[in-house]
Amino acid sequence: MNDMQMPAHQDEGRSVQDYIDETPIWSDGTPVSTVPMTAMQWRIWSLAAAGKFFEGLVVFMTGVALPLMAEEFGMGSFEHGLVGAASLFGILVGALTLGGLSDHFGRKLMFIVEMVIFILFLALLAVAPSFYWMLLFLFGVGLALGCDYPTAHLVISESIPSTARGRLVLGAFAFQAVGALVGTAIGYLILTFAPDISSWRLMYATAIIPGVIVLVGRFFVTESSHWLAAVGRVPEAEEQMRKLLKRKPDYPKAVKLKVKHGHHHHKDRHIGTLFKEKNRRATVLASVPWFLQDLSTYGIGIFTPTILAASIGEHRAGVPHNITDIIANDMLAAKGAAFIDVLLLVGMIAAVLLADRVGRIPLQVLGFFGCAAGLLIASFSADYSGGSQIFLIYTGFMLFNFMTNLGPNAQTYLLAGEVFPTHVRGIGAGFAAAFAKVGAVMTAFLFPILLADIGTQALLYILVGASLLGAWVTWHFQIETKGMKLEDVGM
Repeated sequence: MNDMQMPAHQDEGRSVQDYIDETPIWSDGTPVSTVPMTAMQWRIWSLAAAGKFFEGLVVFMTGVALPLMAEEFGMGSFEHGLVGAASLFGILVGALTLGGLSDHFGRKLMFIVEMVIFILFLALLAVAPSFYWMLLFLFGVGLALGCDYPTAHLVISESIPSTARGRLVLGAFAFQAVGALVGTAIGYLILTFAPDISSWRLMYATAIIPGVIVLVGRFFVTESSHWLAAVGRVPEAEEQMRKLLKRKPDYPKAVKLKVKHGHHHHKDRHIGTLFKEKNRRATVLASVPWFLQDLSTYGIGIFTPTILAASIGEHRAGVPHNITDIIANDMLAAKGAAFIDVLLLVGMIAAVLLADRVGRIPLQVLGFFGCAAGLLIASFSADYSGGSQIFLIYTGFMLFNFMTNLGPNAQTYLLAGEVFPTHVRGIGAGFAAAFAKVGAVMTAFLFPILLADIGTQALLYILVGASLLGAWVTWHFQIETKGMKLEDVGM
């Protein structure tokens, strides 16, 4: 970079995002098209991505573990629903109660606290002595994951260039899909080498040591200068900005922040602020489509192995009558679910590539329509049997997984952390995630019951309607944040 230099600025001060977005220029005055990321920015990104990986790992691993849990604890459809809903209810509570605390105590502290909670309850879950203790520990794991929803987004989005925010936030979020795939694969491998009813405990235990490594790393990240400036701690914001942007050669050599909108008092940072007129549209856009999307995503994601196990089991030899059959069917279903889950990753890669080019709103609307189409195809499987039935389930679920991660699963998460002003961004993103998880909890709890009562086809028709409604709400309440500076949101 001998022929490149950073642009000179006067000493009147600049905003946090102006410093982060600054690009070098060639010696002839031509600006460089991208902002070079620092080592600290990449550290923050990777540690946040790890949190999304753990979410996918634990939540989707439950689908493989569920038949084994059911056998060990003698679970019926009601108990199945409680297990599916426990961690999701924890996510709901964690997002609503812990996620918003990052607006009061800072992003970094909650980034650390959530991982401590996650490791503690994961270790307890691996040794759960009874069904109800297992539910409690799944709820505790969910608390940590719920806190991570807003916090992981904010620590990334408030530390990176505006032009790359979409793809980097979604790049981290893509690790949820990686975690889902790895969780299903781990479940299959453990069943292969340790085919025992209690093997589900080992599945969850595999995440403990990686969790500790991530926890240690989170102590060595910077606090958000956006948040520090928003609460009036400007000298600290300048110090953290210097650490965030530390480069070789050293630039900027000095940081002088100019806070555009002043800081907000504690009384302005509460959930009621989300429903004031200037924030109401953002609250609806961030919350309602995410709720509608989670109705389908968590029901399909968690119970894909269950649906496949039933279909494969019936196709092979009827209802399994012994432990060997249960494990064999569970292994086949895990392989099928892993194959389907690959499309989650493919869809997320497409979202990463397109979010900053096409925009959040068009992708979310398109994705909702695609989800509806996939669920409709899967619903046709009820009219067939054997190979045709399995083909329609696979085709429908694979299309659904691709379109949900291209659209609503990715874009709702991205928008929730972008459409609110800085002083309530944690509360807003946390509320949106919590509201969404109401849908996830409802689906996880009711899905096995409704499967038994109204059948797969009727249930999938309901989810088709929810996807179409999600497309309409997105379009009607749209706020496009592509390329927008976070400091300018909500002002």
